[in-house]
Amino acid sequence: MSDTLVAEEPDIETGPKTVTEYDIRQIEADPGALNYYQQHGASTLHDAFAIANILHTDKYVREAASIYGLAFRLHSESNSAYPMPHSLLQARLLCLLKSGTTPPQREVDILRSLNIPLANYIEGVELAWHRQDFKGAIARIGNAYEEFHTGEEIDAVLLEIALNSSLDLFSASPVSDKRIPRRLFMYWDQNPPEEIRNNFDYHKNIEGFECRIFDKHEAAEWLYDNYGIEARSLFLGARHPAEAADFLRVHVTQMYGGWWLDADIRVRDTAAVNFLATQTDQNVIVLTNNCVVHNDFYGTIANSTVGADCLLSLYRNCYLHTGLFIAYKTGPGVFNRALSRRIHRSYEGVKSPDSIRIYRSDVFDRVIHQFDTPYKTVLPSWHSV
Repeated sequence: MSDTLVAEEPDIETGPKTVTEYDIRQIEADPGALNYYQQHGASTLHDAFAIANILHTDKYVREAASIYGLAFRLHSESNSAYPMPHSLLQARLLCLLKSGTTPPQREVDILRSLNIPLANYIEGVELAWHRQDFKGAIARIGNAYEEFHTGEEIDAVLLEIALNSSLDLFSASPVSDKRIPRRLFMYWDQNPPEEIRNNFDYHKNIEGFECRIFDKHEAAEWLYDNYGIEARSLFLGARHPAEAADFLRVHVTQMYGGWWLDADIRVRDTAAVNFLATQTDQNVIVLTNNCVVHNDFYGTIANSTVGADCLLSLYRNCYLHTGLFIAYKTGPGVFNRALSRRIHRSYEGVKSPDSIRIYRSDVFDRVIHQFDTPYKTVLPSWHSV
């Protein structure tokens, strides 16, 4: 792909604060974006940003970069107009990188004048993706993830960079001999359907493992008994059983250590049980194919550093970002952020007392069976119980 911008693309600073023919051609590349444009136009910050997001989601990344640029041009520069200019420019430059285009240095410099960590992030990604300098990328990105909500793309990007590097970022120092306890934990709020009850019975009968299943009442009382009234209140105030399950799981595994399993997944077979029983690291994480943590299945020791960081993000999000997308607020996002912080601290020479084993997405399907349940057909896509 070309590493330079198209000559006719409007300049983000001096270009017109209106939609140009060039912008319209970018929008026309994607039927979804074009449909939005035909209904709403793209003359406001809100509409231009919405179209750019559609393009980005549909993987028209070069076109998305242009429309993020349009949104940047349309911004009033008021501190009350969201998204802020630095967020728009960061999204534009990241999309340019995804398209194989090197971001113009002048635009990176503009971003740096608006937000230094975001400029470091873009420069770090360029080092990794275009130059294969993964160690340099980790150094440059630093803790730029703190500028974002937990679970946003930067966490997955940084994790992938770290896994592609030759750096030892996830081992323990000194090496711990602790093992993940042979305990299984599961949750269903109330009145589980037959297939869920059968799944509970299946796991209760796995030889050599203790299985504990929580319902909403027991979970609320357990949280009050072990973590206090604030924990119980936040759990009971969850917007959805998915959010409640997310909140509970981190507390339970941090207290006891063991393996968490969502109610609609099953340890496949004897080989899978043996996988759980033979892990020697203190934290076991499995990723999706885009480097997002599976929080529906993981293992940990009690009082792990990963769990402690997850709890930190969990409470911060519950108090400060109550309306945040569930996957970011309480779900995989808090785990991905914990790994981002582990990467940064390890690179800075701060070793943790517990190790982390990270498995790629193929391991999930080898160990876990996701079976169909009727309730999935009526739940939003962010459901994670």
